[in-house]
Amino acid sequence: MWGYAAVGADIYTALGIITLAALGLAPLAFIAAGIVFALVGLCYAELASAYPLAGGGQYFTLRGLGDLAGLVAGAALVLDYTIDISLFTVVAFGYFNYFLPWITLGHHITDFTVTLGPINLAWLWLVESVAGMVLLIWLNVRGIKVSTNFNEIIGTIAIIAQSVIVLAGFVLVWRPDIVAHEFLFDRPTLSQFAFGSSLAIIAFVGLETISQVAQETRRPATIIPRTSIGLVISVLLFAMAFSILANGLVTPSAFSGHEGDPVALIAAHIPIIGVVAAPVTAFIGFLIVFISANSGVVSSSRLSYSMSQFQLLPNWFAKINPKYATPARAILVFSGVAIVQTLFAFFTPGPPGKSAAIDVLADLYAFGATTGYLLVFISLLVLRLYDPYTPRPYQMPFNIQLRFRGRPVWFPLLGALGLLGVLFFLVMVILTHDTARVVGPIWIGLAVLIYVAYRRRHGYPLLKSLPRDWETATKQVLQAAEEFKSLEEYEAALAERDIAERARLRD
Repeated sequence: MWGYAAVGADIYTALGIITLAALGLAPLAFIAAGIVFALVGLCYAELASAYPLAGGGQYFTLRGLGDLAGLVAGAALVLDYTIDISLFTVVAFGYFNYFLPWITLGHHITDFTVTLGPINLAWLWLVESVAGMVLLIWLNVRGIKVSTNFNEIIGTIAIIAQSVIVLAGFVLVWRPDIVAHEFLFDRPTLSQFAFGSSLAIIAFVGLETISQVAQETRRPATIIPRTSIGLVISVLLFAMAFSILANGLVTPSAFSGHEGDPVALIAAHIPIIGVVAAPVTAFIGFLIVFISANSGVVSSSRLSYSMSQFQLLPNWFAKINPKYATPARAILVFSGVAIVQTLFAFFTPGPPGKSAAIDVLADLYAFGATTGYLLVFISLLVLRLYDPYTPRPYQMPFNIQLRFRGRPVWFPLLGALGLLGVLFFLVMVILTHDTARVVGPIWIGLAVLIYVAYRRRHGYPLLKSLPRDWETATKQVLQAAEEFKSLEEYEAALAERDIAERARLRD
């Protein structure tokens, strides 16, 4: 449910903006992104079960490609977490504002908008979002956490509610002839479809969250693969179901003005249950998306702590608040970045009468995800070649055996396919997302500048990696995770390697 709170909330966020972008071909955009998402899920299942250490994709990249690449991967993923905080808080209050006409006696959120030249500022929505982020900062600095039981309850209710909406929608109102009509006569241009497809990747972002808690999971070799694969299947099913249901229920243009509460819009169009389902869906959407925003606060502080532990960021980020025993500095810095991003998004010019906030934040979200995932896939291939000794309780399927430096290794065909898929989406993001191709590289560049200044100050190499005893670290992690079988296999593999190396030297 921890993972579902991060990934399952994406459909509540992404459905409207992707349908508006890809029009009648929105289901195909979801399929294309979903295939890549499935490969990403299998990749993370293998790496997180083999290297169950907090840090996720940044740690995998550090192990496979070295310090500088680990810094870039970490920076891209931190960008995603800060966008997670801002985008999901904005969307959470989009669902909350479904009830605004009841509170203000008929006024909608669009009534609380001012025009400042080309900027359509939804000032009330902005105030709500910033207040929500300030609340998350306060809760996390004080160490008040969302309980596991609460996550389980909300996640279960969300799954049941989504299932009811999907089943009722297909049975009571869905029309395949509308789907066919939209597919044939409401097609996007090639550029629009590329934009929509690359944007669709945000419907499946969040698997990184599971790897962030791998170190705190007992027996991760069993739990992490099951969790990842179960999450991939459930999210894929719901994403495709909602996309196809939406195309057979309303026209894509119906989502204009409902980018903040698209699932509630779908629920409202279902006869018999719609009058109840819509407000219930809006309330559940608010809760689960806001919980996902909170997971962004938690994960950004975890990741920055991990990066500082490996000398990729200054130790300043790893300092713990003496009163609350929380990484207050990291929480304040990256949540503060999220607030700045939110202000930037709301003050970005948009179409007449429409705020551009969600579109801008979604652009950046797609850039961070595709950049981070690309480096993780490369790391998977490198680690298969250079670290064949670490036990892999789960491996991506479809492998071929090769010989590398005189020893047999298993090369993952699906890993190579996933690498190409993520690379394609990253190119599409750069080509079609105006904000992402400017702000994304600037963010990575700033992270590299901080890295260079920090490493120079301490006399660490800039391009080379610091020497690290990965073998001892792996043994300690497997011991702490109670993966005793994997630990025995690892020690046996290392002993066999050492014997072979001594024999080679004698010859």
